Amino acid sequence: MRSFVLRGGRLTAGQSRALREFWPQFGIDKNESLLDLRTLFGNDAPVIMEIGFGNGDATWQMAQACPDENYLGVEVHQPGVGHLLLKMKEYGITNIRIANDDAVEFIRARVPEESLAGVRIYFPDPWPKKRHYKRRLIQPAFIKLLASRMRLGALLHLATDWEAYAEHMLEAMKSSNDFVNLSPSGDFCEQPDWRPQTKYEKRGECLGHRVRDLLFKKI
Repeated sequence: MRSFVLRGGRLTAGQSRALREFWPQFGIDKNESLLDLRTLFGNDAPVIMEIGFGNGDATWQMAQACPDENYLGVEVHQPGVGHLLLKMKEYGITNIRIANDDAVEFIRARVPEESLAGVRIYFPDPWPKKRHYKRRLIQPAFIKLLASRMRLGALLHLATDWEAYAEHMLEAMKSSNDFVNLSPSGDFCEQPDWRPQTKYEKRGECLGHRVRDLLFKKI
């Protein structure tokens, strides 16, 4: 069951141009073969995957701040992909590669085992209605899949502004034997310096939502 619904957002002229001109250099075409991350990025730098990057503003800022890391972004909505490509071109950022795909299927089919130095999932759809809880991305089976693709010591960073989803994430992570919580209190962490504020976070704060960060290490 998918954790997302494809929206019919329209591409701007700039986003369409970015997809046409820059996708061949930075995009990952749909395929079923396992990726060679060293060949994909042209170096051996650690690879951080961001799942559901939205419009990519957090992605390009993290990549720009850490040029010695590689960023693998996965997003299903083409306008967001086009926006990120435009920002990469504007700021001369080259350490990002993008997949316009379902993250679960992409990870399962294309990401090598024990290859990722980190995974970041910021403000995924909370599916607030109880009958939709089963659609939430952060579930035990997905956590197990992520763990199989992450190196020993790799960091899993989650963030949400929905209290009920934060508790759901925490309980789901507690059920995993593959991760240890880095929170001194065993629940939530302070926002790490590397996570920029996203537009979804700003929107949530305007609505009075409290943002919670969860940090776990692969063991």
